[in-house]
Amino acid sequence: MTDPMIQKLRDRADDLRREKAAGEDQLRQLDERREQLSQTLLRIAGAIQVLEELIAKAGAD
Repeated sequence: MTDPMIQKLRDRADDLRREKAAGEDQLRQLDERREQLSQTLLRIAGAIQVLEELIAKAGAD
């Protein structure tokens, strides 16, 4: 292969490495956000359960 061809291949490999790193970073951020949302949903579900129990207790009185 000629030097310009090899350089093009190296440049493309570098571009792909950067794209891969950016994609991995985005995936890590999405995983973190998913975990945060899961925790929020658990807290909301717990709050709903407490409120429903209070409503049921108030209705039984």
